[in-house]
Amino acid sequence: MDSIKYIRLSSTARIPKTTTTNLITPNNQNDSWWTQIFDPGGRFISRWNHMFLITCLMALFVDPLYFLVPEISKEKYCMRSDYGFAAIITVWRSMIDVISFIHIFIKFRTAYIAPSSRVFGKGDLVMDPRKIALRYLRTGFSVDLAAALPLPQLFIWFVIPAVRSPTAAHANHSISLVIIVQYIPRLFVIFPLNQRITKTTGVIAKTAWAGAAYYIMLYMLASHVIGASWYLLAIERQYSCWKEECGKEKNLSTPCNRVYFDCDHVDEPGRDAWLEQTQVLGNCGAETSPINFTFGMYGPAFTEGVTSATFFEKYFFCFWFGLKSLSSYGQNLETSTSMGETLFGCTVCLGGLVIFCLLIGNMQTYLQSTTARLEEWRVRRRDTEEWMRHRQLPPDLQDKIRRFVQYKWLATRGVDEEDILRALPLDLRRQIQRHLCLALVRRVPFFSQMDDEKLLHVICEHLVQSLSTKGQYLVREGDPVNEMTFVIRGQLESSTTNGGRSGFYNSITLKAGDFCGEELLTWVLTPDSNVNLPSSTRTVKALNEVEAFALRAEDLRFVAKQFKKLHSKKLQHAFRYYSHQWRTWGACYVQAAWRTHKQKKLAEELTMKEALFQNYYGIDGGGEDDQNVQHLGATILASRFAANTKKGLNHKEAVVGSGSPALIQMPKLSKPDEPDFS
Repeated sequence: MDSIKYIRLSSTARIPKTTTTNLITPNNQNDSWWTQIFDPGGRFISRWNHMFLITCLMALFVDPLYFLVPEISKEKYCMRSDYGFAAIITVWRSMIDVISFIHIFIKFRTAYIAPSSRVFGKGDLVMDPRKIALRYLRTGFSVDLAAALPLPQLFIWFVIPAVRSPTAAHANHSISLVIIVQYIPRLFVIFPLNQRITKTTGVIAKTAWAGAAYYIMLYMLASHVIGASWYLLAIERQYSCWKEECGKEKNLSTPCNRVYFDCDHVDEPGRDAWLEQTQVLGNCGAETSPINFTFGMYGPAFTEGVTSATFFEKYFFCFWFGLKSLSSYGQNLETSTSMGETLFGCTVCLGGLVIFCLLIGNMQTYLQSTTARLEEWRVRRRDTEEWMRHRQLPPDLQDKIRRFVQYKWLATRGVDEEDILRALPLDLRRQIQRHLCLALVRRVPFFSQMDDEKLLHVICEHLVQSLSTKGQYLVREGDPVNEMTFVIRGQLESSTTNGGRSGFYNSITLKAGDFCGEELLTWVLTPDSNVNLPSSTRTVKALNEVEAFALRAEDLRFVAKQFKKLHSKKLQHAFRYYSHQWRTWGACYVQAAWRTHKQKKLAEELTMKEALFQNYYGIDGGGEDDQNVQHLGATILASRFAANTKKGLNHKEAVVGSGSPALIQMPKLSKPDEPDFS
């Protein structure tokens, strides 16, 4: 306990970066949530940044919807505002503003890394609330506050109604000015936030398709802004025509008044009389092709009835106009000589070019990441085909190579697992190998007999994946054994000719859970094993696609040297029972013993029959000559056969008694070497 020290965190204490650290308490762990200091690299800040990024995108989408509030009434020939729709937008934007103020509070409680401490590693976290607040007030507080203020709500519900003589044009100018002014700080908020998320987590989206969808959404957002702005400018263009034509009608009995164009003043005295005399509505109708006024790019808003349509019809037409204009870089726009219209067309053209290039570049980056492995595999397959044609390999060998390349792609999808594991720390590699291989190792009956968990974990760390296609030879009889193979899926054929002996052939099928290459285990456990690897006594061939894991010779030697607890009788019996070499030798030994037993039994039966015939002949030979003649031939043949059988049996007994090696050759198969488990 003397080595344990309790240290109180100072304002510049070095805190290691972890993914689970969310809150840092400068004083004690019993403080309330309002006094907590957040770790900028913690999970909470990371999730909050992602959520606030979505909120900022929603804010950028909601603000241009105010441009769709004004509309033109065809029945009354005036402009008005859709206050019901404006109320919905106000509620939506107010919720976003509340989240923005919460974000400001969180930034007041988020620690930062002292620039002077960035010498090596992460640096020191400054957790003093006063220093955090002063730094935030000097850097980004003004921008965040400007973006969070509810200016459009205040103007549309309080400022504009307070004006003595409001007009539709005055309201449109006020809303557009406020939204455009506040749109700039909102953009200044979202771009640093995007960079902060990329710096903390590495990417905006975890998957390639999500990243592509993110940039498509930004492109659609730009189309939405262009379409809403075009609609508001079309309303302004209509009002400009009315105002211009209204100034020409001063000599009428009922002169034109600009108030007549506001739907809130349709009951003004003299408006009906003015409607009967005026030419303003006819000269400013886009459907009638006015001579003195050109609507330019805003003509479709009136010819298609967009300005008086329902909200969804209005919104989708404006969105389509913005998307079409950005995609064609403004080439579909037919502008007039108006300077504002020309500048808007130039803005659409340049913005479409920049945004479209940004979309294509990022989309290509994200989508290429999804097909990079596939394209790499195609290139490798093409190179393999060219190499096989250049070397003029036989067709059957080319087919085998193609099947293996195809099967490896289906099994791994082109991912080099060993390369990924080598880049990880040792402890993580061990945990991953245990997760991937421990259950498979326990499925092998030979390993399931081991009670030492540490030994199984070490074996898992040294296992490598092995893939084989149909007809592929893992090892041939007489070749050196490099690894032990444990079958997970598929079937292997293991055959032997006992060193090429004529007339001898043995074959068995290895299935999931079986293993081959136990000669390597015998060689490793032998104390006086030489440097050369053992020779295989069998030929192992894949009957179909086989997935297995292998334990290499050097890794097996390392395991055998590290763990000396391999002297268990249970493990020794398990090795004999599950080894196909021992099972083959045991089967041959049983067969040979059974054949010997059958031969000995037949010889004994013939000897007994011969004795019975001789006794029968000795008893009845003196009295009946006809009966002796009848059994004479059979007796002679039986005597000769029994004599030959007894002669061979006596010869075998003589060989056994003399210690000749003929008894060792009885199974017709040499006994496998047994590993030294001691």
